[in-house]
Amino acid sequence: MTYTVVLVREDDGGFCVHVPALKGCHTEGDDLPEALRMAVEAIECHLQSLHAHGEPLPKDADVCSVDLRGVREASIYKLTVQAPVPEPQEAAVA
Repeated sequence: MTYTVVLVREDDGGFCVHVPALKGCHTEGDDLPEALRMAVEAIECHLQSLHAHGEPLPKDADVCSVDLRGVREASIYKLTVQAPVPEPQEAAVA
């Protein structure tokens, strides 16, 4: 599955990461590579939680709006992550 992520540079040089299609899915990293790794981990954990609770897995947002007032630097990436794998069902014993 592929999701859009928005990385906003913080004053300390790190990055705050937002995933518009996944409400409440945020993370951060001290540098760009770490922020991207943390984004993949956050997305996968978010999807696993949704799957475990029987909720549908949202598709990526076709359009997203981000308020960048006061932001000096932001980047947008598309990240592909592993979708949760359904657990095998035990065969019924007759």
